[in-house]
Amino acid sequence: SQKYAEHVRRHGIKQFIHIYNKNKDRIDRCFKWGDEIEYVIVRFDHKSKRVRLSLRAKDILKVMDEREEKEGVNRQVLWRPECAAYQIEGTPGQPFGYNNENNDKQSANNWFNNVENNMRERRRDIDSLLEENEALLCFTNFPRFGCNDTTVPFTKPGPQYSLSGSLFISDEVICPLYNKWMRIEQYWSERTGHRIAINAPIFKDTHTPDPFVQIFNDQQSQRAAKVDHIYMDSNVFGAACCCLQVTLQAFNVDEALVLNDQLAPLAPIMMALSASTPIFRGYLTDRDGRWDVLSSSCDDRTAEESGEKPLKHNKYRIFKPRFASINTYLCESNAKYNDNPIVYNKEYYDEMINAGIPPLVAQHIAYLFIRDPMVIYRDTLDQNDETDSGHFETLQSTNWQTMRFKPPPTNQPSIGWRVEFRPMDLQMTDFENAAYAVFVVLLSRIILKYKLNFIIPISKVDENMSEAQKRDAINRSKFWFRKDIFSSNESQELNNNSNPFCETHDSEEESYIQMTINEIINGYGQEFPGLIPIMKEYVRSISLDAYTSCKVQQYIQLIADRASAKLQTNAQWIRHFVRKHNDYKYDSVVNDTITYDLLFTLNRIQNEDLIIKELVGDYK
Repeated sequence: SQKYAEHVRRHGIKQFIHIYNKNKDRIDRCFKWGDEIEYVIVRFDHKSKRVRLSLRAKDILKVMDEREEKEGVNRQVLWRPECAAYQIEGTPGQPFGYNNENNDKQSANNWFNNVENNMRERRRDIDSLLEENEALLCFTNFPRFGCNDTTVPFTKPGPQYSLSGSLFISDEVICPLYNKWMRIEQYWSERTGHRIAINAPIFKDTHTPDPFVQIFNDQQSQRAAKVDHIYMDSNVFGAACCCLQVTLQAFNVDEALVLNDQLAPLAPIMMALSASTPIFRGYLTDRDGRWDVLSSSCDDRTAEESGEKPLKHNKYRIFKPRFASINTYLCESNAKYNDNPIVYNKEYYDEMINAGIPPLVAQHIAYLFIRDPMVIYRDTLDQNDETDSGHFETLQSTNWQTMRFKPPPTNQPSIGWRVEFRPMDLQMTDFENAAYAVFVVLLSRIILKYKLNFIIPISKVDENMSEAQKRDAINRSKFWFRKDIFSSNESQELNNNSNPFCETHDSEEESYIQMTINEIINGYGQEFPGLIPIMKEYVRSISLDAYTSCKVQQYIQLIADRASAKLQTNAQWIRHFVRKHNDYKYDSVVNDTITYDLLFTLNRIQNEDLIIKELVGDYK
């Protein structure tokens, strides 16, 4: 009820105020960071050439929980449930750099070479628990999820088997250990009065029906399904997409705010570079990434809140779904670039301002808290606002933005102010995922060392987000980007002595031009230096042993070659694999045989039985 929802929101604000003021002077001198990868468990039927999703995450997690309890802090890998019963999330047992309490920079930096090793360890950890013909795959989205007979054990789809009324999936595909997702499935339809409606544009191949029209024996679905689009109707279609996320601990709250803002314009760039999701519900889409499907799958706005009807029963016109790019920058010096309409709870904002919270931080939290809590547990309603953070996290953790500004948790005193970088699709190999994770970490380091300024208007970032998901955006699209990334920024006082690329400027140059991914990453002439040359200069300036230095250079070169089109993105390679398959009819349909061959090949690649030069070149 709204009574309980308001209770959660009000106490969530009080909890945030306490957390902020308790930690506003906190300093963490050791740089820590980590990654999260969501994996998919599949089972191959080699005789019939079928591959299905194996709904065994619960069984595997039970064993992993026992191992974690036994090994404690010595555990090298941690496993957690995810939305789907065939998904499992793996993270390092401890943050990288965790043993560097003496601020030994060489020790901290040499952790770069342990990322890939830890990802390999995750596979080894799971291998003994997999049944015959099962595999743990790095794959953003199972190509035929939502089609018939795609799970083991068999699940029967249909409205009678789903709390959300989905035509395509059963509640049995939702992880039983993640109880909130079962409730969330019901929440979407209850709040909006209809099922989730997701429409991904179809890839028009030579024999794709024109127009492409889907017929459903269901009036609601028929109304919601768009012509020339692939229709989906459940939150799980988005929430069960796997991704790679990187969390960075900052020196203090001010550094966390700087990293949040400066990394945000890079989110669409990294999204295009990591694109790996060209297939949904058995069809090739005209998009390469997962983001829009995720965003639509997490859209709980009513018709009034989304602007389809005038406000009458609801309080706010909300311009973005819960899953979206950031709404505002958080550093006061970047306030003028918050050029999109801003809506927030004024009462909560005033309460935070009166408690000493900086205005843009207060505005950001007050924006998150215009949403309803999706799940409320009566037995946790009464909390101590000075020691608990449950109500705050209820809203904080269910606003999924490209960047997440994360205060120190109340129950883990060793963890400080953090930011989470969230836009990237999952890559197919440990080498690639390690490369992208390390690349993001290095981006954060060059931002801080060279006082780089990537800030552009938020509206331009949103335009870039839309562009980044398009088919072959990495080669065909242009993106708004700041031309003069060395111009001064009040939040980062420029130190020319530490910056070998910097030229002196009398005043800030307001210059936002459209560049290709290649120009942004690799630079072009005297016009723009490119991120790679700056990053290479940084790597040369830090203490790395020979092995780590070589590994980091390989990671950087992978990104450089993806940007220059020397190497393919995962999405390009997958699309090419499908279109060249003997069973493909050039009608956009990805059938069972194609899916089997694709994932069987992927499993060989991940087990290093097969190396695809078009994906990783000579670096692996």
